[in-house]
Amino acid sequence: MEPIRVLIADDHGLVLAGIRALLQGIDGVEVVAQAGDGREALALVEAHRPDVLLTDIAMPQMNGLDLAERVARELPATRVVILSMHATEEYASRALQAGAVGYLLKKSGAAELEIAVRAAARGETYLTPAVSKQVIANYLRRTGGTAESEGLTPRQREILRLVAEGMSTKTIARRLGISGKTVEAHRTQLMDRLGIHEVAGLVRYAIRIGLVGPEI
Repeated sequence: MEPIRVLIADDHGLVLAGIRALLQGIDGVEVVAQAGDGREALALVEAHRPDVLLTDIAMPQMNGLDLAERVARELPATRVVILSMHATEEYASRALQAGAVGYLLKKSGAAELEIAVRAAARGETYLTPAVSKQVIANYLRRTGGTAESEGLTPRQREILRLVAEGMSTKTIARRLGISGKTVEAHRTQLMDRLGIHEVAGLVRYAIRIGLVGPEI
């Protein structure tokens, strides 16, 4: 498989170095370039055509939201994930409206970074769980109903289904071609996002939304 090619943009050198080190520790991910401001990032995206651009919001020359909008409009094959310190729906919504497909908190760990990058590369939208819970809660308040699958990504639905079918972490990892640590991270995020903190509850939820049959 071709590696996922990632470009990083942040105006803090230590942050850049830290993110780069985390990405270099992920199998199948290649860091092709890094930038210290928005204009440099746009030029490097044009030059390298990465699969994923990870960019901070607050940067000199061009901020991350303007950069996301330009990349989404002019270079749509590159998927943008916004890195932010703000765990609020307002910031996440602005990022998505600008054309980003992901919103990741800077305090996130390596496992969540990997999930976000892989989701973006697959063309999926990724919201860090802290923000996703707010989005779901506001959706339920507006509609007065229940949100089918609570805004889960296709990969999270797949993990949920396999967990509900009784597969072990090792079996799921082998089936999907990912690490056991990534499977555990997905399961933890599922529990946080759904407010369900035991496997039996995940099974009941999967049955309720029709992912698996009641005979499971």
